[in-house]
Amino acid sequence: MSRILLLEDDLSLINGLSFAFKKQGYELTIARTLKEAEMLWGDDKYELLVLDVSLPDGTGFEFCEKVRQVSKVPIIFLTASDEEMSIIMGLDIGGDDYITKPFKLGVLVSRINALLRRARDFGVVDTELQSNGIRVHLLQGQVYKNGDLLDLTVAEYKLLCLFMKNPNVVLTKEQILDKLWDCDGNYVDNNTLTVYIRRLRIKIEDDPGKPNRIITVRGMGYKWSTREVHL
Repeated sequence: MSRILLLEDDLSLINGLSFAFKKQGYELTIARTLKEAEMLWGDDKYELLVLDVSLPDGTGFEFCEKVRQVSKVPIIFLTASDEEMSIIMGLDIGGDDYITKPFKLGVLVSRINALLRRARDFGVVDTELQSNGIRVHLLQGQVYKNGDLLDLTVAEYKLLCLFMKNPNVVLTKEQILDKLWDCDGNYVDNNTLTVYIRRLRIKIEDDPGKPNRIITVRGMGYKWSTREVHL
């Protein structure tokens, strides 16, 4: 049974989500304020977090930032805003997905199931990936560049693992979205993926403007180059 922490202050939405989650067999814990969520949170206590952005005493973004200091647990944001900057901010600070209110409960449940599957699947076979000066310790969820530990968000980490598990293979945007979220590509648009690629390049490339690891294949997609970078 997957344990989920829901941070939401709307009682009507809480009732609907509680019914849908329990029907799916989730073990649900509810927090209605940022303070309550911080009291309930414990590393490895939950398999997934569902966070409302607007709260009486703060934002879901604030809670996400605190969680990301100690955990890579999957996080979905619930937001009444579909403004691009708000969405980008949530993804940049470590969110894995977002859904804009109002939404269909079935869509949210599908995204949760997809994230839970991905969280279980990553790192179950190999324990380490190594290529082009980048080393990934899958069991620890740590990434090193030339021996230096990198600070990656969960989305950036998953994207990097996907590339490194498919060396020198051109992956289309549709394939990447399908592999990462395991749901219809319309749920996460191309602009969101472009943000992930850009931010990941900033952290792993020697010159993000002239990438040597994540290569853009014009008109097709992206690929991970195994050609070693020599400084």
